[in-house]
Amino acid sequence: MFTQDKKFTPFADKVWLATPTMHGDELKWMTDAYNKNWMSTVGENINEVERLVAKKIGCKYAVALATGTAALHLAMKLAGIKRGDKVFCSDMTFAATLNPVVYEGGVPVFIDTERDTWNTDPKALEKAFELYPEVRYIVVANLYGTPGKMDELRAVADRHGAVIIEDAAESYGATYKGKQTGTFGDIGIISFNGNKIITGSAGGMLLTDDINQANKARKWSTQSRENAPWYQHEELGYNYRMSNVIAGVIRGQLPYLEEHIAKKKAIYERYKAGFKGLPVSMNPYDGKNSEPIFWLSCMIIDERAMCKHVRGDRDACYVPEHGKSCPTEILGTLAKYNAEGRPIWKPMHLQPIFRNNPFVTVDGNGRGTTNAYIAGCGIDVGADIFNRGLCLPSDIKMTADEQDKIIEIIRACFD
Repeated sequence: MFTQDKKFTPFADKVWLATPTMHGDELKWMTDAYNKNWMSTVGENINEVERLVAKKIGCKYAVALATGTAALHLAMKLAGIKRGDKVFCSDMTFAATLNPVVYEGGVPVFIDTERDTWNTDPKALEKAFELYPEVRYIVVANLYGTPGKMDELRAVADRHGAVIIEDAAESYGATYKGKQTGTFGDIGIISFNGNKIITGSAGGMLLTDDINQANKARKWSTQSRENAPWYQHEELGYNYRMSNVIAGVIRGQLPYLEEHIAKKKAIYERYKAGFKGLPVSMNPYDGKNSEPIFWLSCMIIDERAMCKHVRGDRDACYVPEHGKSCPTEILGTLAKYNAEGRPIWKPMHLQPIFRNNPFVTVDGNGRGTTNAYIAGCGIDVGADIFNRGLCLPSDIKMTADEQDKIIEIIRACFD
């Protein structure tokens, strides 16, 4: 632990976790929508964004929707999830991954995380089918832009006749064995939220190779209006279609995807080099089979270098100790110097709203705790990563000098 001194002064301008990076083309296509008066949920921008994303992803159809969450909700409906159905869900993820399961009345069953990629553990998923053989739906997320073990997850799903919904909200542009994420599930989605690698300020896409699924998603997303000369409705609909103006922002962003990925990767590599000698490591990935987009650079502290810290539902505290640190100390110190970090996604089975839902580890079915141990069932991997990990400032507008200073501030936390 250290106190503010002459060595470190706060950043004059805040260094953010991740913010939009605009290039100018976005305004061109927004203005085009304005000049042509296509300000609603139809227009050239929507059509072109759907075409470009489908081409990049390698799927037949991309349906432009208002948010990634809207895309997930329609994916749940297309998969056929009904009230009372148990659904296997990634545990360490943002709540939007599984909230749409609950919208449809499904019951999330959380599957523990594996350490190699911080994604759904295929072995825990197999164990879950032993416990709940009736389940036919799986929702998997690719955390922080890193693909999971997609072949292994797919093999488990196929053995049990289950549908996979792939939440690639954080991983647009990432590949696994040369194939784009968003295409490994039976239905996929991506997000264009304001902090994503490509943004429209909002927006999402549903990805499918099935023309019937694409047509249903388009219909449902426009209030399920039937083909009639008046407003005819025969099933429930939603106001989920993407705006042509937002599509203009995305259309202007898409040509810069590879540039953004390269800058994100450079940030990750600078952190990795800068932390050499510290008892920490970066968020892992399978370098042989996958190419992440490094959406957020994260670190995890070695167990032996963790000072004592405790987290409640809303508060945290720690005991400073020479040579050791913890996420609470590091995030607080970054905030002191006007830089934004973030805790790792708190596992869903630890969230108050889902504490009564089933949770499956590799060793069995159990309930996790914040100290990452389940009596009789071994380690709760997701809780352990949450306990020791944090997300680092990863904004691609951050300069190398700013990042060097962040590295030094973090290193000083271990003095």
